[in-house]
Amino acid sequence: MNLRLNSTTVLSVGTRIRAFALIWPSASIVAVATALAGSESLKITDAWVPTVEKSGGDVPLLMTIRNESSSPDALIRVRCPVANFSEKHTVDRGEGSPAMRAIPSIPIAASSTTVLKPDAYHVMLLQTRQMLAAGEAFNCSIVFQKAGTIETEVKVHGLP
Repeated sequence: MNLRLNSTTVLSVGTRIRAFALIWPSASIVAVATALAGSESLKITDAWVPTVEKSGGDVPLLMTIRNESSSPDALIRVRCPVANFSEKHTVDRGEGSPAMRAIPSIPIAASSTTVLKPDAYHVMLLQTRQMLAAGEAFNCSIVFQKAGTIETEVKVHGLP
């Protein structure tokens, strides 16, 4: 099968595939560079979880996120090898006692610092796969809408 570009140029299927193969890697490089550039505007510090004495429980993942960009972002996903699932939560303080509620994303305002803590926005790691002892550490992938994926070290702390 041939493709006619104009009245005199015809490209074969093989030529079109070779042209696409040349263009595709450069498009991928642009996408990766964009994600890396976006992640430089977000800084994650003080990521930690409390100790867990048995597997199968739920534990809050707490951290500080600094957005050095002039545009807002959103935390949309967290992947950690120590848990089967994760959920983003907020705490509702309506009538009665405060209650956690799952939300689709955690907003990260422009040029600001967002602290994820138990009584506000936070991430719950659900169905832990192992015990977590004080002093241990593991890595998680934190995925943002604009900045992309940021790998961060999470430390395990005992509660005071």
